[in-house]
Amino acid sequence: MAQAETIQFQMTDSNANSVTALVKDYRRRLLGFIRKRVTNEADAEDILQDVFYQLLGNKEPIDQVASWLFTVARNKIIDSKRRKQPLATDFLFSNAEDAEMGDWMGILMDDSLNPETVYLRNLFQETLKEALNELPEEQKQAFVLNELDGIPFKQISDETRIPINTLISRKRYAVLYLREKLAVLHDALNNY
Repeated sequence: MAQAETIQFQMTDSNANSVTALVKDYRRRLLGFIRKRVTNEADAEDILQDVFYQLLGNKEPIDQVASWLFTVARNKIIDSKRRKQPLATDFLFSNAEDAEMGDWMGILMDDSLNPETVYLRNLFQETLKEALNELPEEQKQAFVLNELDGIPFKQISDETRIPINTLISRKRYAVLYLREKLAVLHDALNNY
């Protein structure tokens, strides 16, 4: 196993043996970490491969290799789940209690075809879409462009000539409203 101490690592042609050693040292631990967080083996292997590709392409020094590898793995897992998710939801739970977040995220990230899970996931998405349609158009546009379409505020601002701070404010009001609407749904389901 690799030492837990801080080491300086920078990808160069001359240290290919170091990369091989790192892969050998961390492959099993990283794969175990990833497997616990994804639903199928093929996704876990793909994410692991992406982590090592990012390591190979890295040109900057890495102070703590283990920490860097696990951080990249966590980010790749999140990216993978976001790609599969029809609507972005992280924004809705950033201020929610951990238990509530776990409830919703567990339902939304569950790929099973369990009828109850499918029903709850559809109910959540329907409620979110309805709440989006209730927003003032400016707030809805700022939210959809930034959060759902992934367009940076700078680019939106350049295209619409609306100041970035105004866009951020509009999105913030949209998020607060959406959280409120989804909290009502969450409470209704808990009291059912």
